[in-house]
Amino acid sequence: MIEIFYKKDGQMMVSQSEADFVTIPYDDVIWIDLFSPSGEEKRAVEQFLGTTIQNRAQAEEIEISSRFSETEQAIFANTSFLIPGPEEYNEETVSFILTDNILTTLRECPLRSFTDLQRRLLAFPKMYHSGHIAFLSILEQRIDLDADMVELVSKEINQYNKKVSLGEDISEEFLVDLNQLQDNTMLIRENIVDKQRVISSILKSAKYPKEYHQRLNVLLKDISSLINHTNFSFERLEYLQNTVLGIISLDQNKIMKVFTLVSLMLMPPTLIASFFGMNVRFGWIGTSCWSWIIALALMATSTLVIFWIFKRRNMF
Repeated sequence: MIEIFYKKDGQMMVSQSEADFVTIPYDDVIWIDLFSPSGEEKRAVEQFLGTTIQNRAQAEEIEISSRFSETEQAIFANTSFLIPGPEEYNEETVSFILTDNILTTLRECPLRSFTDLQRRLLAFPKMYHSGHIAFLSILEQRIDLDADMVELVSKEINQYNKKVSLGEDISEEFLVDLNQLQDNTMLIRENIVDKQRVISSILKSAKYPKEYHQRLNVLLKDISSLINHTNFSFERLEYLQNTVLGIISLDQNKIMKVFTLVSLMLMPPTLIASFFGMNVRFGWIGTSCWSWIIALALMATSTLVIFWIFKRRNMF
């Protein structure tokens, strides 16, 4: 699908056909959004812009250090957008091409920042007189969404921390969820750092208008604060994980302590029972019923003595 945003008589117009490139003046186009485009749509955009648009596979194969490039005709930038899921986040690679004052985007799934920009373009056409502003608006909206995800992660960490503080049972599912939260935090941080590298590269480009450098610098400051926040969240997760492992270790020690105490308490009675169970006739014990009473009394006495010793030394 293709959507062409262009100005006509002071109003923002939208076309969803590549055939309209013949009638739309080049200087009036603001944004060309390619959403899972067909071959015909992609070739029509390449012919209109006079440059080549990389496909999805090429965009994903580009290394992080090479996510920004420029030619005499255009600026190319690739970055990843996070899509929150029920349990984990998914990454979607988005390509940006800036040729003169036209922004071209290539994506394969619906994204909220793009939908919001489309609404603003139609509602406030005077605010968007070039593709550079549209590009900045997408980045600003995306960073705001990343900030929301960082805040959501922080709230989830607080919930897990409260569960530990209240002494709730820590199951295997709890540890798995905690590990998944760590992975999500790291993924958010990597995604934010990726945008930081792209914006830093754009600031170094001589093709990008200097009048927008101030807004880019503000974005870098926002990104820096988000990176610090994600680092703090990750440290909290590590501390929480260490606390959980410490609680599990203490519970295991208590269990082993109980088993050790029971074993030690049963050792004297076992010894006495073994002694009286020997096939030896004791002259001081007859065949009356007092024989087993004496044996039980000795066993109970030894158990109580061991219990008293452990109790006196606060060993349980």
